[in-house]
Amino acid sequence: MDFPRGDLMFRPVMTKTGRPVEFQFEDEIITAIDGDNVAAALLKAGKIQFRTAKKYDMRGPYCMMGVCFECLVEIDGRPNQQACQAMIRDGMQIRRQQAPDLDGEYER
Repeated sequence: MDFPRGDLMFRPVMTKTGRPVEFQFEDEIITAIDGDNVAAALLKAGKIQFRTAKKYDMRGPYCMMGVCFECLVEIDGRPNQQACQAMIRDGMQIRRQQAPDLDGEYER
C-alpha cells in the first residue's frame, strides 16, 4: 500500500535543504534530499511497505535506528539492506525485499 502524495502519513517536521537526488524504487523515479536515509526518503514519498515476511505480510520501518530489521530492502542488487541505515545516493536502485517462497505459496 502506498499513500498518494497529497495524503502522506509521514511528513517532515523540519525544513531540510540540500541537493536533490533521484533514485528508483521498483519502477518509479523518486526525488529525495541528499543526506536522507533510504527509509526516510521512501516514507516521505508515501512508500510504507518495504518487504514481505511471508505471503501477503507486508512490513515497513518501525524503529528507524537499525534494531528491528523491518525495513530490509534490496539496494543496487544487494538484498537484506537496512533502509534506515543506508544513506540515499543519486541513481540508487531500490526494490522491495521479497520473503523466500518456503511453502510454494508466495506469488510475485
